Amino acid sequence: MTTTTTTAIIQRRKTFSLAKLLLEGRAFLALLLIVVVFSLLSPNYLTLGNVLIMASHVAIYALLGMGMLMVILNGGIDLSVGSTLGFSAIIAGFLLQGVPINVFGVVLYPSVPVVVLLSCAVGALIGLVNGILVSRFNVAPFVATLGMLYVVRGLALLMTNGLTINDLAGDAELGNTGFEWLGFNRLLGIPVGVLIMIAVAIVLGFVLGRTRFGRWLYASGGNERAAELSGVPVKSVKVWVYVISGVCASIAGLILASTLTSASPTAGNTYELTAIAAVVIGGAALSGGRGNVRGTLLGAFVIGFLSDGLVIVGVSAYWQMVFMGAVIVVAVLLNTLQYGRRRKAPASSTPSRPASASTTTDQNSAAPTVAAH
Repeated sequence: MTTTTTTAIIQRRKTFSLAKLLLEGRAFLALLLIVVVFSLLSPNYLTLGNVLIMASHVAIYALLGMGMLMVILNGGIDLSVGSTLGFSAIIAGFLLQGVPINVFGVVLYPSVPVVVLLSCAVGALIGLVNGILVSRFNVAPFVATLGMLYVVRGLALLMTNGLTINDLAGDAELGNTGFEWLGFNRLLGIPVGVLIMIAVAIVLGFVLGRTRFGRWLYASGGNERAAELSGVPVKSVKVWVYVISGVCASIAGLILASTLTSASPTAGNTYELTAIAAVVIGGAALSGGRGNVRGTLLGAFVIGFLSDGLVIVGVSAYWQMVFMGAVIVVAVLLNTLQYGRRRKAPASSTPSRPASASTTTDQNSAAPTVAAH
């Protein structure tokens, strides 16, 4: 190899490194641009009080997004998270209003911790049904979760006759007060919803980066057949990611209902698209096997800070939809450029070798994925 050729290759690698840096850091750069632009347009945008309010809104998107990330890493999709959010809020409102036991002529008023646990259990049950349909009965994830979207939303409407459950404050004499703590209270000046978001992010980040389940998830999402041949319990992993997604959606629903002090059967409508957008903007691949919690959090902040900024500067709600759609399209395009180039690079830059199974590590993931060469 000549000196000229070596120099050209080095220069090309430097160029590619800069492009790679811009691609992988696009969510952070987008967030930085949003903050700068809206700070110039409105002096109230970057005040501490407004940032905390926006962070509370972001917490809802981030919780949904992190649950969606687990499913997308596995190569699936969960369109039922918005309905699960609304149904979990309805379950919480129904329990706080009292559960009549007609046989004994009494009304039970569960305490707030019991309400939270039961609502999260409902979300886990919805996720379990999704996971069984996808893994055991081989129903396409899009179809299975789309069906659950309508089933769960319909159940919420049936339970309330389409009406909103108001006044979730509870009664001190009945021992079911404190639900508003999730939406209004602050610890060390930080909203509780934001602290819950941080806690969930730490737990899921640890699961993905430091546990066997995380390695299994990246492996099965990168190449399901190779992972199965390597001994990964692919079907169990697939069920669990949908359960985790359902629980995250339930937590988001509880925080939203607490913030609004009401539970609406239509709450969370189209939020499944917002969750997918947060994951995609954060750099995860819709084909599975690539992505991380950090990127999804950044994606959620991009969506939250952009939508709130548009409201603050008085942009029409219709134009807000246009901007959000444009952001999603650009994010998907950049993902295609990033991962499309990565798939083509080995074929042109490395010599052919005998077919074998090997373990590779994706640069966007915290764990190895199994790939067949």
